[in-house]
Amino acid sequence: MSIKPVIEEVEETGSTNADLLARLSGGEALTEGFWLRAERQTGGRGRLGRKWESPSGNLFCSTVVNLNSEDHPAHTLSFVAGLAVADTLRRSLLPRAPILLKWPNDALVRGAKIAGILLERRGESVVVGVGVNVSYSPDIAGRDTTDIVYENPKHGGSDSLVLSILADEFANRLAQWRSQPLSQILDAWMEIAHPIGTQLEAGSEDTRVSGAFAGLDSEGALLLRLANGAIHTIHAGDVSMIAEKGN
Repeated sequence: MSIKPVIEEVEETGSTNADLLARLSGGEALTEGFWLRAERQTGGRGRLGRKWESPSGNLFCSTVVNLNSEDHPAHTLSFVAGLAVADTLRRSLLPRAPILLKWPNDALVRGAKIAGILLERRGESVVVGVGVNVSYSPDIAGRDTTDIVYENPKHGGSDSLVLSILADEFANRLAQWRSQPLSQILDAWMEIAHPIGTQLEAGSEDTRVSGAFAGLDSEGALLLRLANGAIHTIHAGDVSMIAEKGN
């Protein structure tokens, strides 16, 4: 049975992720299906502490997953969120829009970023933050961006509508994650991801590794085939597609 979402809305906050982490630290019991949405964020952030521009008209929201002992590894919730975002975009964009998921946390359309995901853990709960460009494409240095309204001029630009779709799709994908082998979630993600052989650069700001995308390991780590044929495993870090500058 799908979880009925409960959505709390605020006009402005620093970060919906930070707010939910603080509430969890304060002992508040946040049930699954609860979403916090902000009209504007003043301190939005992405992976590696990057600032994420958060103007009114886009979607900024976070939800909580309370981990069970039988659950798959917590970090694999990034694939749950990615699939839910892709499902939401399919329902919001024109048919056959070229949606692509980039490991570990971005959704792209025609190579331009349209959504991002940030997971943060507090105890046995994981806060899943999602930002979707609904009616505005923010400027991000070195990256192309796009938004739902630009890609589909017939869309009304309602971030509340996008959230209602996202909440349903996330609940569906979370139930799938809990009821099926992890391989099925990873296979579903691979169907929408950058194809095998895509040239990627991955790692931290200090250490970057380039190679051809060789798939995922059994727990979702990124596999790169280096020039010498060796397989290099990336468990965390930033990823860019070498052939498409700006991603």
